[in-house]
Amino acid sequence: MKRYEKFVLEAEKGINFEVSEGTSGELIIRALNIATANVDSTNYVNPPIPEGYKHVYGEWNNGFVIERCSDGNQFVWIPVGSLDSNGTLDGKHFSEKFGRRNYTNDEFSADGFNEALNGELLEQLESVKKYGGFYISRYDISKSSAEKPQSVKGVMPWGNINFYDAKKIASTIEDSEAVKSHLTFGAEYDSVLEWFIKTGVRTLVEIAEDSTEWGNHWNTENSPLQLFKTGSREEWCANNIYDFAGNVSEWTQEQNESLFRVIRGGYYSNFGYSFPVAHRCRSAPGENYYITGFRATLYIK
Repeated sequence: MKRYEKFVLEAEKGINFEVSEGTSGELIIRALNIATANVDSTNYVNPPIPEGYKHVYGEWNNGFVIERCSDGNQFVWIPVGSLDSNGTLDGKHFSEKFGRRNYTNDEFSADGFNEALNGELLEQLESVKKYGGFYISRYDISKSSAEKPQSVKGVMPWGNINFYDAKKIASTIEDSEAVKSHLTFGAEYDSVLEWFIKTGVRTLVEIAEDSTEWGNHWNTENSPLQLFKTGSREEWCANNIYDFAGNVSEWTQEQNESLFRVIRGGYYSNFGYSFPVAHRCRSAPGENYYITGFRATLYIK
């Protein structure tokens, strides 16, 4: 095959090119219509229900819950298309409905938090634009009696886990021809927070500065070092999502400018003003923490 020194792409006015890496080592070049590239689908009012799932509770705007028929795993619809365009995918331009947010002012940029728009995150972006949103686990992931990950109520969250294991385990929850699961990205995490603000179940102040009601989850029923079972407190539920701040902090695929990965939120003994739900904490990905768990997000093909 002949090798060329340059590769030139030409397009009519109004067409732009997006270049990214695929999941199998390939280079992907997409032609995008500038006028429609950033238009999110209005389908968010009609959440898709994947095969093998059923709708069990809620509406699109207050927590649309689906359940996997085979094992009761539950996920909640995040209607990204209904959000304000104040998020970022490149860390610089805050004009995206789906993306990370700078809730903690200078900390966001000064500490070099980033998230490469390729692989699973790029696939999720395309899915969000097609369907108008995405699904996130209703509960922190726990371990079933068969040692399998699950998103169900009334079970101790899967803590004492490092980033690598959390990412690997999250990917095993769902892997069908239509749906795949992955460890939550920062863009997904912050889209959930923005939805809380948009719907009025939590204010920006509660999320970014003082989430004491959520963060101070000290377990007085047992011992201070005892985690709560998933979904154990109704007052810690927002739009049918439980324990999004508190109980356990959560690994995400966001990272620092170094190789450190990002843990979000606080855990059961944190006070909200110290570790609000928007808090980002850097950590070596190989470290295990008793008080750190994770969630899974679904990508619908």
